[in-house]
Amino acid sequence: MNTVVGTPYREAIDAVLQEGGEALQICYQCGSCSGNCPWSVLRTFAIHRIIHQAQLGLVDFEDEDVWRCATCGVCVSQCPRGVEIIDVIRALRRTIVGLGVGKVPDSLRLAVKNVSSTGNPLGESQEKRADWSQGLGVKTFTKEAKLLYFPCCLPCYDPQIICVARATVGLLQTAGVDFGILGNSETCCGEAIRKAGNEDLFQSLAQQNIALFSENGVTKVLVSSPHCYHTFKNEYPNLGSKFEVIHSTQYILGLIKEGKLKFTKELRKKVIYHDPCYLGRHNGIYDEPREILKSIPGLELMEFPDHGEDSLCCGGGSGRLWMETKKEERFSNIKLGEAIELGAEVLAVACPYCMSMFKDSQTTVDRGEAIEVKDISELVQEVIELI
Repeated sequence: MNTVVGTPYREAIDAVLQEGGEALQICYQCGSCSGNCPWSVLRTFAIHRIIHQAQLGLVDFEDEDVWRCATCGVCVSQCPRGVEIIDVIRALRRTIVGLGVGKVPDSLRLAVKNVSSTGNPLGESQEKRADWSQGLGVKTFTKEAKLLYFPCCLPCYDPQIICVARATVGLLQTAGVDFGILGNSETCCGEAIRKAGNEDLFQSLAQQNIALFSENGVTKVLVSSPHCYHTFKNEYPNLGSKFEVIHSTQYILGLIKEGKLKFTKELRKKVIYHDPCYLGRHNGIYDEPREILKSIPGLELMEFPDHGEDSLCCGGGSGRLWMETKKEERFSNIKLGEAIELGAEVLAVACPYCMSMFKDSQTTVDRGEAIEVKDISELVQEVIELI
């Protein structure tokens, strides 16, 4: 049931309108957002309806659709008026969280609670954050180092994703890069937390990381996650950060071009690349991952029919990685199934969230075991001589 202006939720409605700002005012309900939304492939999901309700002061804070958006950015890229629809969705969620109206999905609530108490959404001990690096001889970052490697929560804790951090470190060491990690001192970047409407927690996490980097003299940060990349590059500067950020695919490609990573083997496999939303649509990084894959001897690079700006979201953004999603409503199932049908042997990713979603899909998609899911850093590691 819609909540109408003049009810006790009037304060909430005003908050949504204020947060949405100009975005709400310039939307003229053409429906391009809904027609191009990934959800339209699976079910009825009219995001322009949610926008229109907010315009009219009619907001249903119990509407589960408010939490379906993965902030993939397709709606914004297709909007003829450039409406920042993601900002409106975030405003709705901030209102629900901040004023205690509506219902936050239980699985997301747990992830947020974990971040608040342990600094990561998995609820693992802060003291174990650097355990992924055991046996690799990784140095603790000092001011003398040129680069800080910030893996992301998933590569630090998730047993299925730790391979991303370990492969990246192997490449950096082989190339002779002077780098270090801050390990147990780090905390979640807060990107998904902010998109899930928990602005106060995001601000706290961001200030912790900014202070940590500043105190340790960090000037350049290497990340494996596009979500960390997006937040460090586009949101932290508004809070006072002054460090450079680079994604692993950008950095690895540079090492290859400089001759610091030399291929000594062939990888005779058909590899198809999935564009992460927060690397591609949100930050325009499409070429570097493909250049790396094309440079690997023996590798046959394939493309999805819908790739680049048209790439289908894996479904893990905006906190949806932590939410329960029905098997028949998983974007990652569609994408993985398509890769198998195209005859790919490896689905290459450049995002820990995407890797997690696709690895989960391997257990639910028919013939899911027929394809490998690997980070680009792992594929490069396979064809060079590690030190």
